[in-house]
Formats: sequence, structure tokens, C-alpha cells
Amino acid sequence: MIHIKNLVKRYGELTALDHFDLDIQEGEIFGLLGPNGSGKTTAINCLLALLKYDKGEIIVFGKEMRPDSYELKRQIGIVPQNVAVFEQMTVWENIDYFCGLYVPDKAKRRELVEEAIRFVGLEDYRKMTPKKLSGGLLRRLNIACGIAHRPKLIIMDEPTVAVDPQSRNRILEGIVELNKGGATVIYTSHYMEEVEQICSRIVIMDHGRAIASGTTEELKQMIRTAETVTVEGIAASEEQLQTIRELPHVFLAELSQEHVLTVKCTSGRHNLIRILNYLQEQELAFGRVYAAPPTLNDVFLEITGKELRD
Repeated sequence: MIHIKNLVKRYGELTALDHFDLDIQEGEIFGLLGPNGSGKTTAINCLLALLKYDKGEIIVFGKEMRPDSYELKRQIGIVPQNVAVFEQMTVWENIDYFCGLYVPDKAKRRELVEEAIRFVGLEDYRKMTPKKLSGGLLRRLNIACGIAHRPKLIIMDEPTVAVDPQSRNRILEGIVELNKGGATVIYTSHYMEEVEQICSRIVIMDHGRAIASGTTEELKQMIRTAETVTVEGIAASEEQLQTIRELPHVFLAELSQEHVLTVKCTSGRHNLIRILNYLQEQELAFGRVYAAPPTLNDVFLEITGKELRD
């Protein structure tokens, strides 16, 4: 559905996209991840022909995307990170306005607006203005405005920022439902658990390049971390930490100021048992202990060396 090849975008001395490549297949929920300043927003704006780029090729639905490719753009829906609605209009009027940019027929549009309202669960709020909505409901309105015209491709830029858990779950369930209904979704988020939950394939960007891509499980196979052991409520000396680092399969052991010991291990059996045996030999008191396989956040940190929530 989307083919981006050798894309370059410069702002003076800054190279925002450095020969960036991307392929997205029809029917995917595609996660586009990267630290702040990695080039995600620039890539999306180039994809939508909102930015002129210096070099490269962008093909959408089998055709070259240009600023005047209105037939292609009618098949795309955008849910921006910043809520973009009119404060003076009601929920119904906002959705009708944005849908009207794509669908001129009033009768058809009325049907689509009602469908979008039901889809995001705003039936009881259709006559309210945005300033009377909670943050979660406002996010739902933002989504309804972007998807009411039934686009084939939906770009969602951090749609769950600053919403309550109930609204977040409703939004994520809605994205999966849209995908099952035939929409391809490009999803950006700083919440790794969301991406791991719903995305079928992921690309991690940094410095304007795609530095890793694959399914969640494929990405996890790219890193050293195979198991993380966490020990809470422990006070260990630097000498004891160094001994833990020298245990088989251990490549990192850190103790936080909150007395939480984090031990990262490569693949191997009995990592947890070896660590516990050593702690007991040293007669160190500790609280809760647990071991976990790598998460997508582990992948991101190891590949980019950066915290996602910068």
C-alpha cells in the first residue's frame, strides 16, 4: 500500500530524513516508533505531500503521491496528536464538517457521521461543544473526525496521549476494529505496551533512518536481553554488584537509588536461580523478585540507546 524509497529531507544543515525506506502492506496496523527528533513527523508529512522533500520516491495505493493527488488523499484519514476540532461547533457539527471535506453528498455524509459517533461512543454527547468534554471524550471526537469518511489508510499520531485507562482501552479496541473492517493503520505512540498489543509490524527510526523493523517477536530476537531479573528492596555493595555482573549470561546489573536491582541476562537457563543463590550466600535481605522476558521497551532502549519518553 505504501512504498517509500531513499527519502531525503533537509532543513539547512539538519538532515531530518536520511535515505529513509519504508514499506507498509495493506491490512497492517503498522507501528512507527522513534525518539523525539528521529524524523517520524517529517516522514508522515512527506508521505501526505505536505512537505517538499529533497530526494526519493513515495508511492501510495500504487501511485506517486503529489501535493495535488486529491484522489489519493481522499482515501486517507489523519488523527493528529494535538486535538484539532472547532470549539464553537458541537460534536455532531465537527464530525460533519471534517467528513464534508471528503464527502459532498449530505445524505451520505449524515449516515457516515452517525456511524462515526456510534463507533467512538459519543451518542450522548452529540450536541455538546468540545470544551464540555473530558480529555478522553475529546480524543474520541478527534478520532471520529479523522475516520468518518471511511478511509482506506488511517494515520494515528499518539491518539491516547493523556487519557484515562478506560478511554485508552476504548481507543485501542476501536483501532483494532477499524483494521478488521479493512483499514490499514499507521500508529505512532510513546506507550510501548500499546504498540506491542495492537501492531502487526513495527519500524524503529533514529536520525532519519529506519534502524530496525519486524514483528514484536522478530525485534526481540535482535537484542542481547533475553531475560530481566528484578529484585526489590535490596542494599548491595559495589563489590557484590560486580560479582553479579560476572555470573554466567549476565551483561548488566544496576542498583537504583530506590534499592531496586535490575539484572539483564542473555539467553540461558537458571539465570534467576543463580542470582538468588548468590544473594542468599551473601545473606542479603530483599523483597519481591521477578523475572520477565524482554519487552518492546527493552528493544527500543537497546537499539536506540535512548529513553522513549524524552
